[in-house]
Amino acid sequence: MSSTSSHNGPQSTPRHNRRGRDMLFLGGLFGLMLFGLIGLAAATGWDETKAQLAKLAPSHIIILLALSLVNYLLRGLRWHMFARRLGLSTTLPQNLRHFLGGFAMSVTPGRVGELIRMRWLRRETGWAIERTAPLVLMDRASDLTAIAIILGVSVSLTTTGITGALPVTLLAIALAVIATRPTLLASLVTYAYKSIGRMPRLFGRIRMAARSMKQFSGTAVMLPALGFGLVGWLAEGYAFHLLLGWLGADIGLAMAMAIFLFSTLAGGLTGAPGGVGGAEAAMVALLMTQGVPLEVALPATAIIRITTLWFAIGIGLAVFPFAERTSLRIQNALENR
Repeated sequence: MSSTSSHNGPQSTPRHNRRGRDMLFLGGLFGLMLFGLIGLAAATGWDETKAQLAKLAPSHIIILLALSLVNYLLRGLRWHMFARRLGLSTTLPQNLRHFLGGFAMSVTPGRVGELIRMRWLRRETGWAIERTAPLVLMDRASDLTAIAIILGVSVSLTTTGITGALPVTLLAIALAVIATRPTLLASLVTYAYKSIGRMPRLFGRIRMAARSMKQFSGTAVMLPALGFGLVGWLAEGYAFHLLLGWLGADIGLAMAMAIFLFSTLAGGLTGAPGGVGGAEAAMVALLMTQGVPLEVALPATAIIRITTLWFAIGIGLAVFPFAERTSLRIQNALENR
């Protein structure tokens, strides 16, 4: 009994400390975003901003959150479809737990923290990370493809367009194409290894993961995956359109979609945690180019980011402890068989 206590004690403390640091980091980022937006609002007239916020009823916020939830659940179903296609025997509740719990790590640089999903899969299935890596690649590639398609169509339907939208859209499509072409991706990995000449085991694992992408080729997988992504991201773009309308700044559905998705992509391409800072700046600036006054652009940006990115993080934080405990319990059960 005493040996067990001494074994668990030292491990639980570092885990608790990491948890505290993660929460502090998340709180700091959230506070930084609010500080910047509130500072701008105060400089331009806090009373006008408060008047805009007063236009929103609790039911409006519920609708925005519901549309975001549609996005997350559809993408969770896509994750489940990819997992089963890869050959994993995980169930739908299990895959949703992994997918939603991973949102807790959305604000790590480049969102690499979401790779926690692969650790949970390794514990619960015994699959090595390089075997489940194609699942993450396909998930990212599917999101990039869906966002790029909606953004391209939205911009083409607007009368003024968005400066920089074309290169960002093309870059997103290019990254999606590379990530979903096993031969091309493996060739790029080989070229990178030859250029660097180091870490052969790491590059070997990446190349193995790239070749595993072949399992996802074919319309039977790609079409449903694209459909889930399109409907999910359209739901969040439509939420932004509704929000602008409620604030008296209806700029049209196509332009609202374009600004929301362009800002999301632009923020992500900066590599900043969750795109915080870059996405908000792009959104405010683009809204103002459409004639939306700053006292409306600021609360609109703050609210849509809270009901999308930070709502996802909130879901992730709620699911994460359960997912972590469950994965450890399953791992222990498998090891004790």
